[in-house]
Amino acid sequence: MAGLALGAIGVVFGDIGTSPLYALQTVFSIDDNAVKPTVGDVYGVISLVFWAITIVVSVKYVAFILRADNDGEGGIMALAALIRDRLRPRSRRVAVAMLLGVIGASLFYGDSLITPAISVLSAVEGIEVVEPHAADVVLPVGLLIVIGLFLVQRLGTHRIGRLFGPIMVVWFLVLAVLGLPHIIARPGILRGLSPTYAVGFVADHPFTAFIAMGAVVLSITGAEALYADMGHFGRRPIRMSWFFLVFPALIVNYLGQGALILDQPRSISNPFYIMAPGWARLPLVVLATMATVIASQAVISGAFSVSRQAVRLGFLPHLTVRHTSQQESGQIYVPAVNWLLFTGVIILMLLFRSSNRLATAYGLAVTGTLLLTTTLFLILAGSAWRWPVWRLVVIGVVFGGLELVFFAANLSKVVHGGWLPLLIAVVVVTLMTTWERGRRLITARRIEAEGSLPDFVERIRESGIPRVPGIAVFPHPGKETTPLALRANTEFNHTLHEHVVIVSLQPQNVPYYTGEDRITVDDLKYADDGIVHVSVRVGFQDDQDIPAVLREVTGRSSELDFAEDQAYYFLSRIGVETGTQPGLAAWRKRLFVALAHNAASPAASFRLPEERTVVMGSRISL
Repeated sequence: MAGLALGAIGVVFGDIGTSPLYALQTVFSIDDNAVKPTVGDVYGVISLVFWAITIVVSVKYVAFILRADNDGEGGIMALAALIRDRLRPRSRRVAVAMLLGVIGASLFYGDSLITPAISVLSAVEGIEVVEPHAADVVLPVGLLIVIGLFLVQRLGTHRIGRLFGPIMVVWFLVLAVLGLPHIIARPGILRGLSPTYAVGFVADHPFTAFIAMGAVVLSITGAEALYADMGHFGRRPIRMSWFFLVFPALIVNYLGQGALILDQPRSISNPFYIMAPGWARLPLVVLATMATVIASQAVISGAFSVSRQAVRLGFLPHLTVRHTSQQESGQIYVPAVNWLLFTGVIILMLLFRSSNRLATAYGLAVTGTLLLTTTLFLILAGSAWRWPVWRLVVIGVVFGGLELVFFAANLSKVVHGGWLPLLIAVVVVTLMTTWERGRRLITARRIEAEGSLPDFVERIRESGIPRVPGIAVFPHPGKETTPLALRANTEFNHTLHEHVVIVSLQPQNVPYYTGEDRITVDDLKYADDGIVHVSVRVGFQDDQDIPAVLREVTGRSSELDFAEDQAYYFLSRIGVETGTQPGLAAWRKRLFVALAHNAASPAASFRLPEERTVVMGSRISL
């Protein structure tokens, strides 16, 4: 538990843990310094920040949302899938939940692009506080750091967390140490913890407070990543780390920044770095840079989890997923997502060039995802958990009301960069919905083309088709339909191999599956026709090695009396082409075909020997 908690500190809380670098600085710089460094405004802002973190992160996510784990997985797509599993598959609520999940995942991808860029730039910009003439090196240094970050992703979050955990523990302790002297010097800042100051600030300056809310939301960036990363470490380690270290350190630092601003109004230009003594600023820049690299890790790991969930739900094509831990199924590395994010982050850094410019694009992705998560949680709690209406209303008003204000405040940023996460979301939603719709159409036509496997076996017996020596192995999802490669081979050659083995792998959410029912052999009604189905349950750390499975089952029955090294493997490869059938617009058909061409090949993951593998293609028109 201690190791997982340390790893969670090193991965999960990096994003929200580095918010003090830019949150208050952004609040006091909005709209030509509309928020003033006066007692009323500072207390009001500190109160807003404290209660935003408390309500949204401590109560909503840590206390409530983390309960909604889907077989250990978290994130908005896992939440939507949980609703789908608990309700009738074709109900309207399920359709709405899946659509909201797709939109939320799309916004999270936008967050995953912006967070590494803004976090790294905000830290490196501390160089300008130490040496104002060093502004030109900020962007090149930031780019080098981001390159290094994405290069180490293949090591896996457990190794990265083990490396980053101690650094982040030091970071949070430093946050508290920086803030504490200023709180002691001006203890009146503790009044800012009272919600009355937030209410008074809003009442005295309603328009200014509304605009400020668009920047206050930066203090809770990373809340959704906290949920999305639950599969990497588990619920309890995340809760322990939050309440024992992360939450107290953040509040102490924000209070310290508020006290500093009251003592030195000019410090609003960069209160985080100015609150440190002069001798400590350069080491603080180095530590902050390391912390922001770790902040980026939270959303990158979350993006890996969301992508795998989208693949499982049928909203993305098959991606290569590498499990990097022998204990936690959620600790994964997805190469395609890693390098797509890398490309996007580099482009953003080159376009915006500073954290202040990126801050205008940040809020919409965060607040949109917060709202959608609350909506999905209410659907789950009301429909599946049968919570009473009064409890749903209270949660909806408290969480949803606050997040709706955050979202509305960020709408004003659309023309100043807020269009970026919306554009990313539109692109990703289009990709996901196109793939999901096209996949359903193709699957229906493929099943129709495959036909029933029991019927195929019966026809083979009745037709007396010639049998030729050899072992033909056909990887296939199940035993209900006939593998296309088997049907095509039979119809084209008018012969059938002496031994036909259909192998189905069934993934289980455990590291290694060792139960007695791991391998099930079914002779498909007849024990003398040489056609057999082998079903294999595999854990996420088990090799999906079909030749090894064959070596293990050899000799279990007369139909499996052969040597694996004599077997040939036949893969069904469906070629999709655009056609005139209804169901998708022409441009979406072309998009689906492009996505299908880039899907990962199963041959490598099944460990099939190249010299004995035959890919048999079938074309299906979309």
